[in-house]
Amino acid sequence: MLAKDCEKKIILTGDRPTGKLHLGHYVGSLMRRVELQNSGKFDEINILVADDQALTDNWDNPKKIRDNIIEVALDYLSVGIDPDKSFICIQSAIPALHALTFYYMNMVTTQRLSRNPTVKSEMALRGFNGSSTENDNEAGLPAGFFTYPVSQTADITAFKATNVPVGEDQLPMLEQAKEIVRKFNNTYNCDVLVEPDIMLPENATQRRLPGLDGKAKMSKSLGNCIYLSDDPKTVKNKIMSMYTDPTHINISDPGHVDGNMVFTYLDAFLKDDSQFAEYLPEYKNLDEMKEHYQKGGLGDVKCKKFLLKIMEETLEPIRAERAKWVQDIGSVFDILKAGTDHAVKVTNETLNECRAAMRINYFDDKPSIVADWEAWEKESHQAQ
Repeated sequence: MLAKDCEKKIILTGDRPTGKLHLGHYVGSLMRRVELQNSGKFDEINILVADDQALTDNWDNPKKIRDNIIEVALDYLSVGIDPDKSFICIQSAIPALHALTFYYMNMVTTQRLSRNPTVKSEMALRGFNGSSTENDNEAGLPAGFFTYPVSQTADITAFKATNVPVGEDQLPMLEQAKEIVRKFNNTYNCDVLVEPDIMLPENATQRRLPGLDGKAKMSKSLGNCIYLSDDPKTVKNKIMSMYTDPTHINISDPGHVDGNMVFTYLDAFLKDDSQFAEYLPEYKNLDEMKEHYQKGGLGDVKCKKFLLKIMEETLEPIRAERAKWVQDIGSVFDILKAGTDHAVKVTNETLNECRAAMRINYFDDKPSIVADWEAWEKESHQAQ
């Protein structure tokens, strides 16, 4: 099926299995995935466990990736991803993705990749600064990591995804994917590849949830996150020590809510005003609570205790569901296998269409290719 004939609405999303998923993943993508999965508006939802991409900066520790594939799958199932409605698949077990990545790499310059803001920020985060004190031959960064946007484009286009729900930090990646789609279709005079649309979280706070320490991003490597699988004691310890307002020393002091992580998290996780009636009835809503804090007279500990109740209301059902799946890891593997088998079939179809457009499907198109060669050979002799 060519892109112009594509009427299906298909979602592709996923995560690198480098560790358990945290609240940043939950508000930035997982909540939305469950919502989209249950909306009935999409014909197909594919969730990719991107282990190939995880290996680009963990190539010397594949066990970490193997273990975390299970952790990520458990997190998916615990938040409500339904294997009867969504396909969960493993990237490295889908050969078409590797072939498409190679074809697309010929269409992107290293200069263009080096300008990608997401690549630059991820390089800085992982310490790929272009220098090496051990061996000058190892200076720089892994080529696989550098070409991450190309691999991501292969993932998206192989599934013919029309919609990609991601965080705001992935915008440059999607723009690069669109560039590659246009270049491929224009180069080979076809409409095989589908140009994807990005789907950002509707709540601005959820687009990029800051870390507990107030840093711009919640990240495993920065150690500033709450994991979906954290037990109640761990969650309490993390919330009670989170960054608030350094100028709010005494309860009577006026406080600031901007940049205060307690209020940032309340903005992200409060469902409705009824939670005030249940846990903090002296306020009707978050606006009243913020106003009191800004005037002075509301302490940080009280705010944190309220946030803790909100977070536990969110996390307790997730923990309970996870505990069920932990008892049946064999079924988790079966779900991954079924989703991957489906992905292999779908992506192979796209790969075959791409090869046909490039006219490198040598054996499928044998008569036409042989005829072209014979005509070329005849013209060559005539020219001589």
